[in-house]
Amino acid sequence: MSKAYWIAHVTVTDTDQYKHYAGDAPVAFKKYGAVFLARGGVSEQMEGMGRPRNVVVEFPSLGAARDCYNSAEYQAARAKRLGAGEADIVIVEGV
Repeated sequence: MSKAYWIAHVTVTDTDQYKHYAGDAPVAFKKYGAVFLARGGVSEQMEGMGRPRNVVVEFPSLGAARDCYNSAEYQAARAKRLGAGEADIVIVEGV
């Protein structure tokens, strides 16, 4: 079974509101076996449009990555993120 990854590109516009998401989302990540490989930090946009924050999260499987995103725990955290910024999130199957 291949691992899978969330790749998120984020622009935070309200740091106080975003903290509520950041405080609650780890519950879902832990439940589905997520491991953060990159979370913010220095990045260099080589092509295309970028965002200031880039995150890569590893999951044990594609199913776990999907289940985490669709879980009640993550969706509750996500609701707190809405209005605090913009995010592009893709789930990618590993090789």
